[in-house]
Amino acid sequence: QVQLVESGGGLVQPGGSLRLSCTASGSIYGVNDMGWYRQAPGRERELVGFQRTSMAPEYGPSAEGRFSVSREKKAAFLQIENVKPEDTAVYYCYYDQRMKGIPRYWGQGTQVTVSS
Repeated sequence: QVQLVESGGGLVQPGGSLRLSCTASGSIYGVNDMGWYRQAPGRERELVGFQRTSMAPEYGPSAEGRFSVSREKKAAFLQIENVKPEDTAVYYCYYDQRMKGIPRYWGQGTQVTVSS
């Protein structure tokens, strides 16, 4: 129903910046959430941030002010500033309609590796 394609991951040195992109296609219903989770090896998946249509972005507890979520109608972006080694993870984009019978959709993830 909804397909999400992520891009922008890769290797970045500590202190650098990175922008991840997620483009949605399929049955987009207008008002929706799009955002980002991340998962490091051996750790639980955690919310980075999300933004609902026409609303302000919201962030998870680990964002620490270095993460910025932005939206277009069918896209979401994650800007990471001053990246740190602990940011190394697979970053997953998601789409959520918040409606009965509509599941949350996930991208396949994009690897971010922070290393010198």
